[in-house]
Amino acid sequence: MRYLESPHCNARPDLMEIDCIVLHAISLPDGVFEQAHIDDFFMGELDISAHSSFVSLKGVRVSAHFVVNRKGEVTQFVPCQKRAWHAGESSWLGRKGCNDYAIGIEIIGDEKRPFTHAQYTEVARLCRVLMQHYPNITKERIVGHQDIAPDRKWDPGKQWRWQRFHRSYSHIRKLNLEVR
Repeated sequence: MRYLESPHCNARPDLMEIDCIVLHAISLPDGVFEQAHIDDFFMGELDISAHSSFVSLKGVRVSAHFVVNRKGEVTQFVPCQKRAWHAGESSWLGRKGCNDYAIGIEIIGDEKRPFTHAQYTEVARLCRVLMQHYPNITKERIVGHQDIAPDRKWDPGKQWRWQRFHRSYSHIRKLNLEVR
């Protein structure tokens, strides 16, 4: 796994249990599945002149713990013990501020094209590893961004097949992924 240390993170509240995973979808610009702009965005180095749609991202500070690209390659940006800035204003099961207690996984994709087999496999494997490290994360506590911010967010969206994902991680046996 590749590791890039994003400056867009901070400490979680004291004694905060990590007990949720939030799945997201991202493409920069929309519909382009290259990872370079995403890396730059999460590192605070996005050249807003590179694409007209990037102007709206000027000064935006965002990150996720992990990104899974179309080939299933995983990049970690924020250590799990720190708070990544992925959920924004959010709530799950009546608990606000999901960034405080959740791990964010961005999956490179959009609302128009299916996610890849490699993405389902690696997101499932990553979730299984995280569930081993953080036993309060259960299958029911792996949610989409649209579940925690339904009026603001669509992702991972209709293209993310939850049933396929749950089948994928129930078959995962090899768990040799090291997370920070």
